[in-house]
Amino acid sequence: MEPLILLLAAVDAAPPKPVNLWGALGCAVAYSAALLATLDGFADLILARDDAPAGRVPAGVGLKLGSKLAAAAIAVISAAMVLALDSNWFAFTALTIAFLVVVGLGVIVMLRHRRVTSDSGPQSRR
Repeated sequence: MEPLILLLAAVDAAPPKPVNLWGALGCAVAYSAALLATLDGFADLILARDDAPAGRVPAGVGLKLGSKLAAAAIAVISAAMVLALDSNWFAFTALTIAFLVVVGLGVIVMLRHRRVTSDSGPQSRR
């Protein structure tokens, strides 16, 4: 029982480690790259729907969108894990909220564009 008490006393006496600002900066870059990839995928989907007959998306565009979303998910999840392991809860919360808000706005724009194009028929470029 005594070694356990000594171990707990040593853990309590250890000073808290400072936040790793370089790690937070790297994670912010990963979040922003994932955000840009996600929005670029949404834009590809919108443009492909306008160009495709009957609003169908070609398989290549769907594969491209899927790969961008998968890469973005991997980047965001790994950056979030790094921030959580580093106990940088402020950066974790701020970056996650910003990412979710901007992606949510992108989804709203994409759905609104889909509704507008389905109401007015196929768009033609001049």
